[in-house]
Amino acid sequence: MTNVYEQVDANKRKSALVVVLFSIVTAVSVYFISLGLSYYLGNLSRGAGSGFSRGGFGVFGFALIISGLASFAGYWFSDKIVLGISGARPADRKRDFLFYTVAENMSLVAQVPMPKLYVIDDTAPNAFATGRDPQHAVICATSGILVKLNRTELEGVIAHEMSHVQNYDTRLMSVVSVLVGTVVLLGDLFIRASWWGGRGRSDREDRGTGAVFIVIGLIFAILSPIVAQLIQLAISRKRELLADASAVKLTRQPEGLLKALVKISADREPLEAANKATAHLYIMNPLKNRHDAVGWFAGLFNTHPPLAERVKQLKAMT
Repeated sequence: MTNVYEQVDANKRKSALVVVLFSIVTAVSVYFISLGLSYYLGNLSRGAGSGFSRGGFGVFGFALIISGLASFAGYWFSDKIVLGISGARPADRKRDFLFYTVAENMSLVAQVPMPKLYVIDDTAPNAFATGRDPQHAVICATSGILVKLNRTELEGVIAHEMSHVQNYDTRLMSVVSVLVGTVVLLGDLFIRASWWGGRGRSDREDRGTGAVFIVIGLIFAILSPIVAQLIQLAISRKRELLADASAVKLTRQPEGLLKALVKISADREPLEAANKATAHLYIMNPLKNRHDAVGWFAGLFNTHPPLAERVKQLKAMT
């Protein structure tokens, strides 16, 4: 049997390792894409008679500003955006008394401010947390999960979402999104530039060191966005496992969350308010369009860990 504190620490170490790997991959990818793009634009400008200054960091800075502004707006208003997309209503203490009391108890245990509570009127059971920090956190549950789970199971779910708030997972994923957005933006810019402007260069202009960097940049432009998004999904899965372990740390009842996950997974009704952009926020995949694929390759594209892995971790803590 694994001690709950050992499980939390192990998940934190794994998450940190994945984040470090992601940062390295992103930095290398952005540099080579920027360097290739700058050499490419330098060739075009030289042919036109202008003195374009080569330097990967100039293009990188431009891409970072654009991606950063868009991501910052999304990060700052993430709760309002997601709640608007989901069509959620503010929870009412009388109408949603169980939801309120469970959330109040969990916030006291977790020692975080009481989050704002919202409800999606949908019979599909699910829940998510959002907000840029514990002071601006939101926990949203569907009406289905409030009806279909008993109090112990609901405590496990709310503790899971409270752990996301406590562990700053929403902030982490926002930072990751900025990095992914930068890579995707630069890669797309390079591919489009090479596609539309590639015919105007002579063979002589394509020779030498510049051509090598252009080719390397093009390779990174094609592969890096895919790799970055795969690592982003890996981080999401690790944080879900961490939230599961942290929830047990709060409730001291692994069985509650375990039974809740099994119930939610067994319900095959898709959540109408969810989409691919918000699916990773929920405690379980809300789209219900899985084909139950197995194997490591299929698992790379999942936003959540397999149910079997989550159940195994929770059973180890009972």
